[in-house]
Amino acid sequence: MADALDLVNRDPNNINDHLSCQFEDVLAEPEGTHSIDCVWKLSYTCFNLWKGLCYKISTLLCGICIAAQWGCQFAEVSFYHVWYFTPCFKMMDLNCGCLKKIWQQCIGCCMEPVCMACGMLFHQFKK
Repeated sequence: MADALDLVNRDPNNINDHLSCQFEDVLAEPEGTHSIDCVWKLSYTCFNLWKGLCYKISTLLCGICIAAQWGCQFAEVSFYHVWYFTPCFKMMDLNCGCLKKIWQQCIGCCMEPVCMACGMLFHQFKK
């Protein structure tokens, strides 16, 4: 299963596009306000180096534990849906179907004749 992972495109569904954060998205010098070229180049290098390094250290220290925690939470959600919510919904469907039949019979026996009589009464009125 892990062999099938795409190690190049790690966000194939683009769920974290909002986190795309490059140097150019954070730091920008407008026309007429430029630092020395070597400062700008070193700033670019430092930004990317530290961003990558801090991210890699954070994922190394916390990523596996956090992934395990999310795996447990999604397993719990799946468990509740399979073993609790779906059977409850099915039971509600069955019970509501029964109640729907009872309601239809009550309306058909009690209200329909009254409505038909009123309709016949008003049908006799003409302009």
